Amino acid sequence: MLKLGRIQLSGFNTTSATVETVDAAEFVGSPTGRLVPIQGNDPRYGPWQHIAFCAHPLAADCPSLKPQTYNAIADARGALGALDSSARQLPSPDLLSLPVLRREAQSTSALEGTYAPLEAVLAADEEVEQGDATMREIVNYMRMALHAYAWRRDGRPLSLNLLTELHRLLVRGTDADTEQAGRIRTIQVVIGGNRGGRVRDARFVPHPPGDELDRRVRDWVKWFDECNHLEIDPVVAAGMAHYQLETLHPFNDGNGRIGRLLIVLHFLYSGVLDQPILTVSPWFEARRADYYNALMGVSTSGDWDTWLQFFATGIAASARQTDQQLRELLGVQTELKRRIRESKMRAETAMRLVDLALARPIFTTKQAARDLGVSNARAHKLIGQLEELGILRQHETAYPREFSAPELLAVVLRGA
Repeated sequence: MLKLGRIQLSGFNTTSATVETVDAAEFVGSPTGRLVPIQGNDPRYGPWQHIAFCAHPLAADCPSLKPQTYNAIADARGALGALDSSARQLPSPDLLSLPVLRREAQSTSALEGTYAPLEAVLAADEEVEQGDATMREIVNYMRMALHAYAWRRDGRPLSLNLLTELHRLLVRGTDADTEQAGRIRTIQVVIGGNRGGRVRDARFVPHPPGDELDRRVRDWVKWFDECNHLEIDPVVAAGMAHYQLETLHPFNDGNGRIGRLLIVLHFLYSGVLDQPILTVSPWFEARRADYYNALMGVSTSGDWDTWLQFFATGIAASARQTDQQLRELLGVQTELKRRIRESKMRAETAMRLVDLALARPIFTTKQAARDLGVSNARAHKLIGQLEELGILRQHETAYPREFSAPELLAVVLRGA
């Protein structure tokens, strides 16, 4: 019997999702993994014995699926294709990807119980160390995502080194920034406990730490890299990879956020998307109980149908919503620039200030000066001129004063 000395609560925010304790009978005969006995000593509750679920490596072929699931997958592919087509026509896809990233950062963190208002996230300065613990986690997510996108843009394949580097970036300066940061965990974690983190109160206990977990994570990385050469639809492959990573739970914290980032990264590596212009977490956040239940169904009974149909439906809805928002943002940006051209202003920096208001929907004079490469006095004057045109306005009464383009901000905040 495996003996483990430490236990840590991990996973999702149990206050807003239905949580049940793990029942070994549910996993008997599961085709996707096996149960192993574990035991340890909790300094709070004393000795304990329980079971953990060890997922089998992913298969090299697509699970057998129902026609309804294939229809959902085809719908998702169509929606992703439309989003990719729109993104390829954008004059500044990098600009438009930034508000999408901030929305994803806010929502994916909320799924894990770290909540901040979207307006606060839109105003956050990713280049400044945040004093607020919640905002630090969200800013860390943005840094992590940008690092992952740059890695892929450089043509480098996903690797274990990247995976652990993403974790290190995500937990930097947070309570999870311990000796476990940036490494495959060496402690047992439990998911979904709601009475003090006792093992027997958990809804799911993932793979015990050790050499086998390390091998399974390496198997997962290899599968992720090779799945594009298998006869598996990219939407199916992304859903399978997401399930496997969440089930292995390789890190002491942050698995959900990393896993959802890797959905977008998977679509980039597979060529389904050319730009990281997709936000997936808002849809899953609104259905978090169904999200966790569908993942659990794969472990307990090998129910890939329910999970992949749910996953594909979420991807399709997310792609359509993102596509619509991008089109609306581009339309507003075009209109604001038209107003500038029709005014007496001729400075190119005025146009760039509109771009800034798109990429950073809430900003300060100092941020504008830094991003535009002008003096604070010049930025202050430009902001004042655009206020006179009704393009910008002071955002509430914050200090230092913050500004936004109300029409752009309204599109970004819609549905938040």
